[in-house]
Amino acid sequence: MSRKLKLSAASARRIALAAQGFGIGRPDGNVNRGHVKRVIDRLGLLQIDSVNVLARAHYLPLFSRLGNYDSAHLDGLAWGSSSRRGLFEFWAHEASLLPLASQPLLRWRMARAREGTSKGTLQQFRREKANYIEDVRRHVEARGPLAASDLADGGAKRGPWWGWNDGKLALEWLFFAGIVTTATRRGTFERVYDLSERVFPAEIQALPTPSTEDAQRQLLRLSARALGIATEFDLRDYFRLPVADTKARLGELVDAGDLLPVEVEGWNRPAYLEPAARQPRRIETRALLAPFDPLIWERDRTERIFDFFYRIEIYTPVAKRKHGYYVLPFLLGDRLVGRVDLKADRPNSTLLVPAAHLEPGVEARDVAAPMREELRLMADWLGLENNALPRGGDLGHEWSRMGK
Repeated sequence: MSRKLKLSAASARRIALAAQGFGIGRPDGNVNRGHVKRVIDRLGLLQIDSVNVLARAHYLPLFSRLGNYDSAHLDGLAWGSSSRRGLFEFWAHEASLLPLASQPLLRWRMARAREGTSKGTLQQFRREKANYIEDVRRHVEARGPLAASDLADGGAKRGPWWGWNDGKLALEWLFFAGIVTTATRRGTFERVYDLSERVFPAEIQALPTPSTEDAQRQLLRLSARALGIATEFDLRDYFRLPVADTKARLGELVDAGDLLPVEVEGWNRPAYLEPAARQPRRIETRALLAPFDPLIWERDRTERIFDFFYRIEIYTPVAKRKHGYYVLPFLLGDRLVGRVDLKADRPNSTLLVPAAHLEPGVEARDVAAPMREELRLMADWLGLENNALPRGGDLGHEWSRMGK
């Protein structure tokens, strides 16, 4: 038996960054639709989140990798006409945008919902309200694209799940079962549903449905490509695959040579390397990372790779917040060197920076200039004229010393 490959923590960190598209330089000149599509193909998916204190979560990973790009490119790929559409929405890693070519890989999950073998609030609702759900489906079929607010008999808001009413729960079960999908988004990011067969291009619907096992193996390959190096949990979490299924598929992928078992310095779990993963000697990059960026969305992995403890504090009482409301880590080279609390003050055309923090052992003079440049780039991307930087703290003092 061959000896297991051993990697340093620094090598693993650079592999992870390269797999996520960092260290290759942002495009020169205008960023086009093709650039946007290639980043999403590399990542495999974008997590959707409706919080808009800065910009909605699915837009930010593209900014981190491409710089100043036109978010209309993503809107067109996600919610444009059928002929221009390249993405679809589904529950993958939470609510997500994925390349249309991946739709067959998630049909097994849709089938489990229809068969009642998946778990959760939506399945309980389906058992209780099957006839009502069918009435909603018929309404969509007859009327065409509609939002939950368009249902006259949607009912009052109830229980958890963001206070969803019966109409919203019915549409979401139909969505999870693959019967309807997102036709577009409107107003305050409200999802508009239509029958999947009327939304997905014919060539996507005609793609063969792989077996559950083949689909899961391919999803794990996509996870490995996006992560570069990962533990079993990292790979499973990327598309939220079942535990038992993941264990079985990992063994098959290792036997096939599609994953290489490795040992990583300082990691207390076995790891797997994607065979084609780049292993750069150096990473030169800078980026502000959204809380739901796939590089850092799994917080234990973030701490393991970057020695960076990160928790989003949106739901933390103000008095107990340590870093701020909507805090973005700052990547410089191959390290997370600081974090900034950000808010887009659109009425005053200003990017507000209520607070900025350095990581222990990091010097303000090494970070202040590149972070300020990145904040200026973000303001430009958001169409904001000004930056309001803090004056306190090591970074604030360094920015004041630097002047304009």
